[in-house]
Amino acid sequence: MSRRVSLPAADDLFRPTADPGPDPAPGESAGGRAPAAEADAAAEATSGTGPTRRPAGARRASGRVRHDEKMTVYTTAEELLELEQARLRLRGEHGLAVDRGRLVRAAIALALAELDERGAESELVQRLRESGT
Repeated sequence: MSRRVSLPAADDLFRPTADPGPDPAPGESAGGRAPAAEADAAAEATSGTGPTRRPAGARRASGRVRHDEKMTVYTTAEELLELEQARLRLRGEHGLAVDRGRLVRAAIALALAELDERGAESELVQRLRESGT
């Protein structure tokens, strides 16, 4: 009897997580737009004017998809512990196995949806005013 362990092939380990779609044409990015068009879309998204602004309540967390953008957030040890406890509580009490990133993206979506809906009366604005930020 062989004691050799069977390991997965590299193709199994490094498979794409989403369909990449067709290759972009020269001068286009993977999103299918020229870089200048993407910059305009990003500017519209941040300015709140333009077709990318969502109506209140339409904002959703991105969930389990491949994310191309990265953001680093620094937290206190207490905040990180609370986040991890919330993650474990979601798993234990509600059967939701989520990672910290997914939990944070869902919380951001909730906060931004409430900001869209309630504006200055939103919990986000109130907390930021209280913290002096």
